[in-house]
Amino acid sequence: MSVKISGVKGMNDVLPAQVGRWHELEAVAREVFALYGYREVRTPVVEPHALFARGVGEATDIVSKEMYVFEDKGEDRLALRPEGTAGTVRAFIEHGAYVEGPQKWFYMGPMFRRERPQKGRYRQFHQIGCEAFGVAEPAIDAEQIAMLDDYLSRLGVKATLKLNSVGDPACRPAYLDLLRGYLSAHAAALCGDCRERTQKNPLRVLDCKVPTCQPVLERAPRLAEHLCQGCRDHFEAVQAGLGALGVAFTVEPRLVRGLDYYVRTAYEFTSDALGAQSAVAGGGRYDGLVETLGGPPTPGIGFALGAERLTLILEAMGRPVPAARPEVFLISADAPGAVAVLGLAATLRRAGVACDLDARGGKFARQIRQAERVGARFALVLGGQELAAGEAKLRDMATRAETPVKLADLAAVLSKGR
Repeated sequence: MSVKISGVKGMNDVLPAQVGRWHELEAVAREVFALYGYREVRTPVVEPHALFARGVGEATDIVSKEMYVFEDKGEDRLALRPEGTAGTVRAFIEHGAYVEGPQKWFYMGPMFRRERPQKGRYRQFHQIGCEAFGVAEPAIDAEQIAMLDDYLSRLGVKATLKLNSVGDPACRPAYLDLLRGYLSAHAAALCGDCRERTQKNPLRVLDCKVPTCQPVLERAPRLAEHLCQGCRDHFEAVQAGLGALGVAFTVEPRLVRGLDYYVRTAYEFTSDALGAQSAVAGGGRYDGLVETLGGPPTPGIGFALGAERLTLILEAMGRPVPAARPEVFLISADAPGAVAVLGLAATLRRAGVACDLDARGGKFARQIRQAERVGARFALVLGGQELAAGEAKLRDMATRAETPVKLADLAAVLSKGR
């Protein structure tokens, strides 16, 4: 008896009809990032558990609740990567890339978190991210944010940039004590998650979306009012840089990043294309992370965007999915034609012309329907008569107009029409 086996909940297939959208996101990313000097890095999807415990933070929901962790034979505890920055930093350190001076890297690939699946948020999800190492000056912050703005603009996505500073080890500890005390005093009005986070990760409380928590959070102490002079100067310089680059932004005092390694600049792009304002991409500075993970003191800043969320936004905008389609579909009219289309297809492909055919042959009507299904631009019927004449009719699948074409010239004609 056969048994149907379904995929893992929250880990989705991307079928050929949708893959064109992913190709678009990736192609535009490679094009834009290259303009700004970023180079691609590819890291494993499996990393040591300790990498994320130390880098992301034991107290974060990602590490404490959401990571896929397992024991490998003869190995330490391993984890499926829940985000891209820690692994990229690990590679930067392990391969000594810091000796080469400032580096700009980007990555694309799947991440894994055991969350409750919902639209736009899955257990296997995909991120496109960038990391810049070795530059402490605020100019790199502004440039990277402008690059992300450029990327979203080229996709036609209208997004709002929200900006904040989350301080650094010089000023944030005192603020966290102040915030923790305030939240503890108002614990009765907070949700369960906020009460739990008050002690472990109080900054995350500011990001809570539960309506009943909002009155308390609106009156919470603001980090911007407790920044040290260094953080204040850095934040003002980032804003000035964005102004010089023509990037509009809004300062959002309650904007925080959910991971422990962020300092100073924090930013997020949101869009209302799916209804309520939702995050498209976010990032920030992590000047102490390289050192925390065993490397030399090295400043860094990066971002990640969710590919699934971005595909949903483009769909909501009505943007058609780019589709690869054959330039011509070859139809065999008889037995000689069934043999000839194989050779003709090989000739066209060597000339760089995408073509397809129905290897089953059979009735003309079935083959022409298949040409329609694959979205071929043209169809060409080939049989003994056409072979003898050295000429066939090229049918435009949109208009049904037919144009005689010599078989010897077919590749040149189709190449010219592209």
